[in-house]
Amino acid sequence: MKVIMTTKVDPASMNIREKLVENFGFKEAEGEFDGNPVYRRGNEVILTTEGEMIYYDNLDTAIERELGFKPEFIAFASRHSSRQKLPALTVHVTGNWGKAMYGGRDGSLAVAHPVAMKLALLKLNELNDLGWTVCYEATHHGPSELSVPSMFIEIGSSREEWVNDRAGEILSETIVHVLAEMDSRWPFKQAIGIGGGHYAPKQTRRALEGDLAFGHIAPKYAHPVAERLIKRAIERTYGGVEAVYVDWKGSKGETRQLARKIAEELGLEFIRD
Repeated sequence: MKVIMTTKVDPASMNIREKLVENFGFKEAEGEFDGNPVYRRGNEVILTTEGEMIYYDNLDTAIERELGFKPEFIAFASRHSSRQKLPALTVHVTGNWGKAMYGGRDGSLAVAHPVAMKLALLKLNELNDLGWTVCYEATHHGPSELSVPSMFIEIGSSREEWVNDRAGEILSETIVHVLAEMDSRWPFKQAIGIGGGHYAPKQTRRALEGDLAFGHIAPKYAHPVAERLIKRAIERTYGGVEAVYVDWKGSKGETRQLARKIAEELGLEFIRD
């Protein structure tokens, strides 16, 4: 079963849930999660919680406990906030390269699904008739303690965008597309990303224009990144990693050299951009 996770405390999340139920045939089903109704369509369910999703470590085991099944994949439908209030549609995997400031645990990474994230990025870009930014975000915030692959897909970055009907439609259609297509065979090259800013402009461009599909991205502000965590990012990638991609100018020397060393050690393609 694939899970779309929403929360009542997030207006963007509720916007997306509303569009999923209205437009894509999700029907109320038996059972509750966190005291809220479950909506189901075939092998897909929408669940709703009462709190912030970034703090929901071990969500997969809570779902199994309450509903009797272990999720295959979790798509968190969420808002994105930024000081710049940049109108944006974003996708990323969760985890913390260092201290956990917003959920998850210190130095802990969730399981990335590069194919799902690339399909989301491509679909968001295709549907984006709002003129907003479409991008990956670097790995950040919780939850990081999940045993199944997951991604956050977000509307940013202020209330005006969170409740925008068209944004909700774009996100809901994208999520449905990803869940339907993510198990197909795609000619993507799975990679981890090193360097760049939070909105990963070079990784986004390479994913939109070529065959690279990114999982974890370690931005420059998180450098230096420990060797253990770069290797952990590779390990915590569903389907494995074929390449280590480095935004060379957007990385600190110690970390980009370490990334090269790890790629050589593990027999992975090293891509310098």
